Amino acid sequence: MSLSENLQLVQHRIALSAEAAGRDPSSITLLAVSKTFDAQSVLTAAQAGQRTFGENYVQEAIDKIAATLAIKPDLHLEWHFIGPIQSNKTRQIAEHFDWVHSVDRLKIAQRLSEQRPASMPPLQICLQVNVSGEATKSGIEPEALLELAREVSVLPNICLRGLMAIPEPTEDVQQQRAAFASLRLMQGDLLAAGIQTDTLSMGMSSDMDAAIAEGATIVRIGTAIFGVRDYAK
Repeated sequence: MSLSENLQLVQHRIALSAEAAGRDPSSITLLAVSKTFDAQSVLTAAQAGQRTFGENYVQEAIDKIAATLAIKPDLHLEWHFIGPIQSNKTRQIAEHFDWVHSVDRLKIAQRLSEQRPASMPPLQICLQVNVSGEATKSGIEPEALLELAREVSVLPNICLRGLMAIPEPTEDVQQQRAAFASLRLMQGDLLAAGIQTDTLSMGMSSDMDAAIAEGATIVRIGTAIFGVRDYAK
């Protein structure tokens, strides 16, 4: 199947999941995760109507953003950084992206705030939470989330929008839903504390239906759109 056909199938799946959960499909943003795929793949998806793209690797993403602009200078795409953040990469992220989903410590948020160019709109931020307690997984511990959210929410040049999680993979739908429900409840705790957020970035190709059932507003889909990645490239 073609990339545009894959995209249509994913959009249809989102709509079905939303309707099953009693939600408006338009309340869910499809973030096409284009890491390891080239600028032409992004442009093919854009030609089919996709406008938001997610990247994990800073230099690859910057090169891809430049390449798409060189080919289609009038095409406005929204770029989201969703990978782990190294301190020495924050300036490049602050200068090239519209959203960052993977902030999990104050130092990174402060650097993004300081390095966001004044000529650009505020950088939209999600805090990544380690909902499964995996030692190898990025993300702040749930019990430390409220303090971090308070500190990040007052920084200039960035806007705290919500939470992101990458739960431990499982094929058990109830376990998937439980992990996503925990993130939704954490957002509720932030709202109760007076910290306004509107975004839950959760769900990938294998578990997007469970994520949508539990309130995802952004689903991050790569494989189901672009195909299996070849990391050897």
